[in-house]
Amino acid sequence: MEVEPIRDARKITAMKKILRAGNPRDEVLFTLGINTALRISDLLALSVGDVLNAKGKLADTIELKEKKTGKPKKFPLNKSVRSVLSGYLRGRADARQGDPLFPSRNGGALSRWRARRILAAAGGAVGENRVGTHSLRKTFGYHVYKRTGGNLGLVQKLLNHSSSGDTLRYIGIDREEMDNTYLDLNL
Repeated sequence: MEVEPIRDARKITAMKKILRAGNPRDEVLFTLGINTALRISDLLALSVGDVLNAKGKLADTIELKEKKTGKPKKFPLNKSVRSVLSGYLRGRADARQGDPLFPSRNGGALSRWRARRILAAAGGAVGENRVGTHSLRKTFGYHVYKRTGGNLGLVQKLLNHSSSGDTLRYIGIDREEMDNTYLDLNL
């Protein structure tokens, strides 16, 4: 199944609420994913120490090496991420620096398979039936594109894509939306 970005901000808010009610960890995973464009493999590899500074306080930025590309990535944590992370880490006061940020019930880090099921269930609950782990990254790209007035170059750079066509397909700007642009212009 091809997953899609979550385009409706109200559905994003509803999914956060659903995820928080199930497990605060899941809301943090979702919020961090849609605000950073990290791939699920990089999200699930994060440790508590990756989001805390040397003094044990929430870091301003996260630095990591992407698993897929091997490239370094550094980005600031926005208010939305900082808020959910702060509350989540207060609830995990006994967590050590090396502990997984997203632990499973069985110990170790949450699996990709479980993360996909959690996100798909929350998406289904709000009427989004094509949600998976990659929807997080696609949602980031889609909303950056829309909020920047269609700055495709910025989205392409943030997602580290080599072609603008790939980026458009990736974030779900499909033929129908392009056709609607032509029809709505009427100069």
